Amino acid sequence: MGTAIQYLRSLVFNTMMYVMMVVFGLLYLLPSVVNRKYAYRAIRTYCRYVRWSASWMIGLKSEIRGPVPDGEVIIASKHQSFFDVLMLVSVLPRPKFIVKKELRFVPIVGFYSRRIGCIYVDRGKRSAAIKSMVKGVKESGGIPGQLIIFPQGTRVAAGKKMPYKIGAGVLFEKTGQAMIPASTNVGAFWPRHGLLRKPGLAVLEFLPEIAPGVPIKEAMKILEQRVEGSSDALLVEVGFTGKG
Repeated sequence: MGTAIQYLRSLVFNTMMYVMMVVFGLLYLLPSVVNRKYAYRAIRTYCRYVRWSASWMIGLKSEIRGPVPDGEVIIASKHQSFFDVLMLVSVLPRPKFIVKKELRFVPIVGFYSRRIGCIYVDRGKRSAAIKSMVKGVKESGGIPGQLIIFPQGTRVAAGKKMPYKIGAGVLFEKTGQAMIPASTNVGAFWPRHGLLRKPGLAVLEFLPEIAPGVPIKEAMKILEQRVEGSSDALLVEVGFTGKG
C-alpha cells in the first residue's frame, strides 16, 4: 500500500514539474529576450521550486555541500538523473551545459539553453564530437559562467560504473580553467528511468578543484577518483544497496 501511495505522489509530482516548466518558461520568456539575466532567474527559480516541492510532495529533500563555484570554471559532475541537473542550476550563478544538439529544438528548454550559452555537440564519432565541443566553446559568444560537463557522457545509474570520456580533460586543457569535480547520490531516490521517486536526502557535493596546468591523463585520473569515491560514500551514507 505504501509503495502504491508513493507511486501516486510521484505521478502528481512529475506532472506538476513539467506543467510548471511551461509556466515559468512562458512567464519569463519576454523579459529573457530583452535581458539575459532574466533567463538565469527563470531557470534558477524553477529549479529551486522543484527542489522545494519535492521535499513535501514526495519526501525527497536535497542538500548542496562544498563551496559553490561562482567564477569561470569547468564543473565535471556525476550525472544520475534529471534531479542532479536541477540541483546544479538551483545554486550556480551562471550555469551552462555541454548538451546534445537535438536539445536546441525542444520547446522552452531550447530557448533557455540558447540564452544561457549552452554548447551544442553532435554525438557522433568521438573525435568529431570533441572537435565540435571545443569549437562550440570557442564560438559561444563569450558568455561567461560555469561550464558543466558530464564526464561519463550520459546518466549512470546509482552504484553502476562507466568509463570517463576524455572530453572533460580536453576542455580543461584548452580553456585553461580550473575543473571542479562534483559528486551525487540522487540516483538512489530518482532513477534514470521509471516513475517512482523515493523519499530521502539527495546530496550534490562540490569537491576540491583540479588546478589548471595538470596534464590531461593525471587530471582525468584525479577527477574519476574524486567523483566516484565521493559518490560511493554518499550512497553508503543513505544506505543504498542497489536493490529496489
